Amino acid sequence: MPYIGKQPTVGNFQVCDAISVVNGQAAYTMQVGGSNVEPENANHMLVSLNGILQKPGSSFTISGSTITFASNLATGDVIDFITLLGDTLNTGAPSDDTVTAAKLNNDVISGQTALTSSPDDTDELLISDAGTLKRIDVSLVGGKNTPNFKVDLSANISVANSTNVKITWDVEQWDTANAFASNKFTVPSGQGGKYFFHAQYIMADLGGSDKQMQIKLFKNGSEISYGYNRGERDRTCEINTVLNLSANDYIEVYARQNGGTTVNLLTDAAGTHFLGFKLIE
Repeated sequence: MPYIGKQPTVGNFQVCDAISVVNGQAAYTMQVGGSNVEPENANHMLVSLNGILQKPGSSFTISGSTITFASNLATGDVIDFITLLGDTLNTGAPSDDTVTAAKLNNDVISGQTALTSSPDDTDELLISDAGTLKRIDVSLVGGKNTPNFKVDLSANISVANSTNVKITWDVEQWDTANAFASNKFTVPSGQGGKYFFHAQYIMADLGGSDKQMQIKLFKNGSEISYGYNRGERDRTCEINTVLNLSANDYIEVYARQNGGTTVNLLTDAAGTHFLGFKLIE
């Protein structure tokens, strides 16, 4: 609300700097930290002279930053302290753990401006950590499924009979951390954790229902998981898995078939691709 004159100092308790008594002088300047201060009025002060609290109005008056005692002070008098109470309608900050939910407005949160889009990573939330309030960036709560990537092929790949053939993914759809290169995904520094991977391909006719195709995931150069399928006509072979990885671990995809001759692994963005993402933990 507007004020005429100086706005009250709300809840700001201050102890004035020590004042040296001058013999025969009644008026003194009040300061805090070397700067003049102006109380609201004499009733918003505690003044002790020679160990006795002084009565506002009769024992002293104030005008601006000047306190004037009712009579001149003499050598040996001591102004013990002058405490400014600020606005007596507001007694300052409440003591620790004294504000309960009953003292808060019902709309203390719902009454604030609402976000109209997803919060930024640097936006902050207030949480209770074992009873202690702390602020935390949105990026540390939940988070996003990153790093993530998807790659596929631009041309068919020949897969020799009974041979593990590494798939050379040469079309990158996206790669949020630039972690896919040289036909493999490498876990970036600081991004260890659980990752979901899906890989699949379409292979040409194997020439018999007893023939088998396989798709394999290799971790750091060694086979770690595989999927398979059988069929005479073009078939899809896929694998879905979750792996617990550390920084610098890398994942590659291999194809294998036992049709008795070299068979093409077919390019098809919908049917032949490799993707992965980090799980939110």
